[in-house]
Amino acid sequence: MSRCATPREPGTTAARLDKWLWAARFFKTRALAHEAVEAGRVRLNGERVKPGRVLKPGDELSIQVGDLVWKVRVVSLSERRGPAAEARRLYVEDDASREARERRIEERKWQSDPAAALHGRPTKRDRRLIHRFNE
Repeated sequence: MSRCATPREPGTTAARLDKWLWAARFFKTRALAHEAVEAGRVRLNGERVKPGRVLKPGDELSIQVGDLVWKVRVVSLSERRGPAAEARRLYVEDDASREARERRIEERKWQSDPAAALHGRPTKRDRRLIHRFNE
């Protein structure tokens, strides 16, 4: 028998923060969740914590993924990654956080990509224009 602890099932009283973030599908891998906590992009009850910090139902988390910020309250615990529908039951997102996140996603849709018009290498004509601009 292995020496490691037995895995916790949903509904238990405690879980590691990095495992929970992975199980709740905020990060694709547990290593990415671990890095985010170490970098301070995840705050537990407003404080920076370590990845192995024990999480309990009722804890408040602020999670920054890219340029989006999630403010959630932990409802249930799981150290096992399951389907997305099951993962959404692990937390409740704050209404203001959800609205701000959706607004940011909508803004991003309307922003133009500066490199959208560029396609591969410059043509001969483009190169001439570049040389003329630089002289």
